[in-house]
Amino acid sequence: MVTHFEPAPDCRLCPRLARYRDENAAAHPDWWNKPVPSFGGLDAALLIVGLAPGVQGANRTGRPFTGDYAGDLLYQTLATYDFSKGVYDRRPDDGLTLVNARIANAVRCVPPQNKPVGKETATCLPFLTAEIAAMPRLKAILCLGHLSHGATLRALGQKQSAAKFAHAAVHRLPDVAPALVDSYHCSRYNTNTGRLTEAMFHDVFDAIADVLSA
Repeated sequence: MVTHFEPAPDCRLCPRLARYRDENAAAHPDWWNKPVPSFGGLDAALLIVGLAPGVQGANRTGRPFTGDYAGDLLYQTLATYDFSKGVYDRRPDDGLTLVNARIANAVRCVPPQNKPVGKETATCLPFLTAEIAAMPRLKAILCLGHLSHGATLRALGQKQSAAKFAHAAVHRLPDVAPALVDSYHCSRYNTNTGRLTEAMFHDVFDAIADVLSA
């Protein structure tokens, strides 16, 4: 049973992901190329759950959503809603800190083509489960994308039928303390195609603000 929420730096639980990390480490020895730890304090009221590190984002920099396009919108929005201090500059030593928020990934290692398989998500699930249990002030979990939504439900011990993913939806589940808030992922593809606009992302954070102030 996992009691800690970060895998070992040399984690080999998912052979395909471990091999991919090895390949990236050989090609880019100056990159992070390890499981990416969560960012922000365990005393936060908001937990943001992404799917997995991006190969040129968190896998390169070692901080969630740092160094790729998805992080630009996320960290800009966190600043707008006072969930951060400092200036995001796409690097882990930019001095940025989170305020009452924490960012994690359902899968802690970068997957090929940014697509973990179901077994890998299941193998990594105990880390997310332990992390949620270690956050005593948690009131809201923001799920970035359908797969993150599903993993978070499993981490909370819920069936997939307990809450259907829908952008800007707020789910309050029986016997579950934190509310689940859904958003389309803030990826370049989603923003370029208009599936997710800045205004739509702000709608999600308006809903989070309502949850946290209740």
